[in-house]
Amino acid sequence: MKKLVKDIQNRSLYLTVLGSGYVGLPTSALFADAGFHIIAIDIKPEVVKTVNSGASPINELGLNDLVSRNVQAGRLKATLNSTEALTQADAVIISVQTPIDQNKKPNLSFLMKALEEIGNTMKEGMVVVVSSTVPPGIMLEKVKPKLESLSDLKADVGFYLAYVPERIAPGKALKEFVESPRLAGGVGPNSTKIAAELFRTVCKKVIETDAATAEVAKLAENTFRDVNIAFANQLALICEQHGVDATEVIKLANTHPRVNIHTPGPGVGGPCLPKDPYLLIHKTKLGDQNIIKTARQISDYMPKYIVRITLQALKHIGKNIKNSKIAVLGTAYKANIDDSRFSPSGPIIQNLLSLGAKVIAYDPYCSEFFNAEQGESLIETVKDSDCIIVATDHPEFKEINLSRLKKSMKNNPIIVDGRRIIDSVEANKVGFKYCGVGYGVRDEI
Repeated sequence: MKKLVKDIQNRSLYLTVLGSGYVGLPTSALFADAGFHIIAIDIKPEVVKTVNSGASPINELGLNDLVSRNVQAGRLKATLNSTEALTQADAVIISVQTPIDQNKKPNLSFLMKALEEIGNTMKEGMVVVVSSTVPPGIMLEKVKPKLESLSDLKADVGFYLAYVPERIAPGKALKEFVESPRLAGGVGPNSTKIAAELFRTVCKKVIETDAATAEVAKLAENTFRDVNIAFANQLALICEQHGVDATEVIKLANTHPRVNIHTPGPGVGGPCLPKDPYLLIHKTKLGDQNIIKTARQISDYMPKYIVRITLQALKHIGKNIKNSKIAVLGTAYKANIDDSRFSPSGPIIQNLLSLGAKVIAYDPYCSEFFNAEQGESLIETVKDSDCIIVATDHPEFKEINLSRLKKSMKNNPIIVDGRRIIDSVEANKVGFKYCGVGYGVRDEI
């Protein structure tokens, strides 16, 4: 262990990162920038080629420069050959996807394949860190025995195994990787110490714990946020029935020092929040008292709610959805990023198309349009449209000129504000029929 700690401190440890996606590539680049020699593994030839050319295939603030600098310095390279890379490695960080299937059950096939490759090439004293998000109990029930059986080595003695979950968000990955406190949970005290030592070379603060606790803590973080958003969404629906504005209600409620209600919206997207709550409750006996599952159902309903109030608004002004052009602003799941994973825009657009609407979508960041027609600019997108749906809170949409947009649209134009970023008073004054999430005065539509 002393030699291993010294090798970490001297940056003489050869590190392999399995997976070069939204988490894996920032991991590789930051450890390379800290002085380690990194081999980044990926299954996509185009990703490997792009990284080795000194560029990032992911649009992430600062990542392109970081990859370029470390490839040029010879500290970072990518490969398709996992066996060769793992054979050279003293330590490996697993950053592969752990999605859920159609039944909301975890799909651990990518993780198990990674473990198979590592176990078959493992040498004594190797450090294995899992950063992929996993259900509770997986490290001790599946990961540890798998590696032990393949390597014929004992965890925490012959090799070191820890769970160090990511705590980053697209658009802020590098900053949050370094500045957010990182949990290091080993399967034993030696593994915890080694993993913490490794991540302290990059992260400002590392908190030592055990693997099982880290598993639940990681999932608890995202599930709390998901439940909070679901409460905000249900509160918005309550406000609508009582004729009050949810935005004002939440602003006033949050003046209480112990209250922090999140912002309601058109649904919850991204790689974590729609998935992690299901991982947390996987194989857990909760019966009917399952606030987590209920929260997921509420947030999954919100895209349907957006379509419902769009239909109401069109009907109120005598228009039929089949003869209407709908402009959807935003296909990314949140502001300032190009990531469309689980974006609420997807089901909103698909539902509108199934009802016979003509849908055109515009996003200045994202290239996914969910089978809608792609708008080349904001003005072109809303031209001759009957209704605008604000689905993403990009800053460009917060600064739109309502008078100019109205002139481009058909008579009696509608704004359905899924993000509540448009001033309702100004929109109505200009001549829009405004409605939005938790904007309770329905007869104003």
